[in-house]
Amino acid sequence: MVEVSQARAAPVGLVAGTEDSTPLLFSVALAPEAYLQLDDVVVTVRAVPGVGPVLTSGIVTQVRARHEGASFGSDVFLIRDGVLPAHVQEIAEITTTRVDPECYVPPRPGEPVHRATGDERAQALYFDRMDRKVPVGMGRDGEPIYLNLEFLDGTRGGHVSISGISGVATKTSFALFLLYSIFRSGVLGNRAVNAKALIFSVKGEDLLFLDHANKRLVDSSSGPELVDAYARLGLPAEPFASAGFYAPPTPDDPSGRPYVTGRTSGISPFWWTLREFCAEELLRFAFADAEDERNQYTSVIYQVSTRLRYDAMAAGVDGAVSIEGRLLRTYADLVGFISDKLTDEDSSVRAPWAGPVTGTGTINAFLRRLRSSLAPLRSVVRGDLADTPGRRISTEGQQVTVVDLHNLPERAQRFVVGVVLAAETARKEAAGPGGLLFTMIDELNKYAPREGSSPIKEVLLDIAERGRSLGIILIGAQQTASEVERRIVANSSIKVVGRLDPAEAGRPEYGFLPPSQRGRATLARPGTMFVSQPEIPVPLAVEFPFPAWATRLSESAGEPVRAPATGTLASSNGSAGNGSGRSPLSRLPAVDDEPPF
Repeated sequence: MVEVSQARAAPVGLVAGTEDSTPLLFSVALAPEAYLQLDDVVVTVRAVPGVGPVLTSGIVTQVRARHEGASFGSDVFLIRDGVLPAHVQEIAEITTTRVDPECYVPPRPGEPVHRATGDERAQALYFDRMDRKVPVGMGRDGEPIYLNLEFLDGTRGGHVSISGISGVATKTSFALFLLYSIFRSGVLGNRAVNAKALIFSVKGEDLLFLDHANKRLVDSSSGPELVDAYARLGLPAEPFASAGFYAPPTPDDPSGRPYVTGRTSGISPFWWTLREFCAEELLRFAFADAEDERNQYTSVIYQVSTRLRYDAMAAGVDGAVSIEGRLLRTYADLVGFISDKLTDEDSSVRAPWAGPVTGTGTINAFLRRLRSSLAPLRSVVRGDLADTPGRRISTEGQQVTVVDLHNLPERAQRFVVGVVLAAETARKEAAGPGGLLFTMIDELNKYAPREGSSPIKEVLLDIAERGRSLGIILIGAQQTASEVERRIVANSSIKVVGRLDPAEAGRPEYGFLPPSQRGRATLARPGTMFVSQPEIPVPLAVEFPFPAWATRLSESAGEPVRAPATGTLASSNGSAGNGSGRSPLSRLPAVDDEPPF
C-alpha cells in the first residue's frame, strides 16, 4: 500500500462534478490561481470504507477553458465589456496511470487534486517499481523520465520502434542517446563489459564522429547548460568512449581505402572475398529486394549457392577462387561464370547449376536480377584486394560499431545489412545470451517492408521474435511504422514517436497514443518524443538533451585520443581502437603537429 503524503502543496483544483468520473478517466476543475499543462502528473485521494485511502494518479491528457454562462460565440465580447456575467473555467482531463491499492473506484467530485512531486510522481509513473532505470530525458515538469531496462534487455521484453518524419523527428539522435544512456548510466552493472552496439549509418557521414566531443561542450555560453542537462539525468556529458568505424572501399581503388571524405583516420574498409561469398552462401543476400514468394527463380538462387559452396576453391591469398579450372578475381568474373553455366545449350552442363527441370523463363528471371547486382556489389565483393586484418565487420574490440553505408547503392546496403546481421545472429547464438548486442537500423521499412519476403526480412523477423532470448535487441527507426512488417513492430516493447505526418498519425499502428497525443505528434518540435512502455498505460512526453558527441565534422571539438606511436584510435581503457592499418604514416612517432600534406 502506498503511503499517502501529508506534505503536499496547495491543490490545483477539485475533481469536477459536471463530467463523469471513472476509475480510468476523470476531470479536474482548476482553481482560478492554478493551472495544469499537458503531461503534468497529478494525484487525488479518496477514502473508501473498509479499504482506507485510495490514491489515484494520472497524467493530464487534455485541458479545456470556457466561459460558463455564455450561450453564443459573440457573448465573449459582452463578457469582456462587463455586460454579461460569466466565469472562466478550465477543466483538465486526467488519464489514470495507477491506483494504489488496486481498488478501482472513481475519484469523487469535490476531492482536492494535487500536482505530484517527489515520491508521489515516482509512484504515479511506476519508477518506484523499476529496479533498473534508464534515463531517456526530461518530462514537461523538468524531472527525469525513465525506461525499465527489463523491457530493453530481454528480461521481460525487448526491441525499440522509433517513428517520425525524416529530418524533424530526430529518430537517430534519440536512438543514439538511448544507447549512450544504457552504456553510461551504470544500469547494466557488470554486464556493461560485454554490451555492444551495432549501428548502420545510411545518412551521410554524421555518425563517424561519435567519439569526438561536440563543440557545444567547450562553448562558454552553451557548454555549462549542456553539462547540467546531462548531470540532471545522472550522465556525464562526453562522447562515446569506445567506438570503431567501418566504410566500404573506394570503387576502382586498388588500395582499398575507405570511401569517406570527412574523416580520414580510424576507419577500416570492409569487404567480402569471393571465397567467403561462395563458402558462406551469401548469394541469397544479393537478392534482398522484397519479392513475391511465388517467384520460382528463388529455387535457382539456392541451387547456384550450393554449387558455389562445393565447387569454389581458394586461389591465392587475396580471396580469389577457381571453379572448374577457371580463375575468378572479381564479382564481375563470378557473375559471368554463372551466366555461362546457366545459358549453356548443353543441358548436362546447365542442369547441375539451374536444377533438372527449371524452365528457361525462370533462369532468365534469375539472370536479370543477378546481372543487375553487378554494379551495386562489385565494390564489396572482391577477390583482387590484399587481405588485411580487421576487414570483416565485427563488434569485438569496441563497444560501439558504426557501419557507414551512405555511399553504397541501396541494393548493396541491403546486402551488407543482411550479411552482417546474419553473421552476428549466428555468433550470438553460438556464444549464448551472456552479452547484449543492440542493433540500430535506420529506414527499417526498407529492409523489412510489410509486403513481400526477402532474406534480410527473414533475419530481422528472427531477431524480433527470438532475438531477446539470444541477447540481440533491435532498435529500428522508420518514417512510417505502417509500412514495416507488423510482427516486428508488435514485438517491440518500447514504442517511440516523434513528429508525425498527419495521415500517418491516423494509422492503427499508433493506437497506443491517446487522441490528444496523436494531434500533438503532428506538431512536436525536434527533441520531443512520446515514449510508450508496458508498465505505464499512457505514453510520456520526453525531451532529451542535445548530443554531447559531434554529429558532423563541423561540430567536432577536436581529434579523439590517439594511442602512442600507432596513429589509431584509443578506446577508453587505453587499447587501440579500430583502424584501417593502411596508412604509411601509422608507423611514424607521435607528434603534436599533423604532417602538412
